[in-house]
Amino acid sequence: MLIGPTEFLRIAVDPLRLAILGRAAVAPVDAEALAAELGEDPRRVRREAGRLVEGGLLGRDLRLDKAALRRIAQELPQAAPADPALLSGPWTPEEARQLAQFFSGSRLVSLPATHAKRRLVLERLVQEFEPGLRYDEREVNSILQVFYPDHTTLRRYLVDEGLLTRAEGVYWRTGGRVEPPPVEGP
Repeated sequence: MLIGPTEFLRIAVDPLRLAILGRAAVAPVDAEALAAELGEDPRRVRREAGRLVEGGLLGRDLRLDKAALRRIAQELPQAAPADPALLSGPWTPEEARQLAQFFSGSRLVSLPATHAKRRLVLERLVQEFEPGLRYDEREVNSILQVFYPDHTTLRRYLVDEGLLTRAEGVYWRTGGRVEPPPVEGP
């Protein structure tokens, strides 16, 4: 049985099945050992592993079928339009159009190569930080990971551009727009 992205999500939202898939990614699943580790009934672990085999996510050897995951990933839509909430704020219509080019949903798909466009994306990201609040590095990373997997690069760019300031492991917003967008007249 071949499953698609929606069916995969339905399967993967179950914590036990997710644990089985995670274990199967590195080694064959030992149902008894995993059950003991998770405090689960071994019969339930074997039953869920069997369902994952039937669904084509695990091979008969109880290893993750990486080719099945690649196939599911290829079925995913390549790009979703940028989340409208992401584009609301102090942006001109042209800036909002430019921002939309770099986001799919609420995820940043790539960092712009040109400084002006990269600055615009960074100004959008710094909107996630409340002026006057202090954030430790873990909080900054957590906020930025929502948008882009390389949160370290984003954090460095935000500091380099003067949008965030860092001292003694604490960050705070020191730049970015806080006023409404400029009014474009006729």
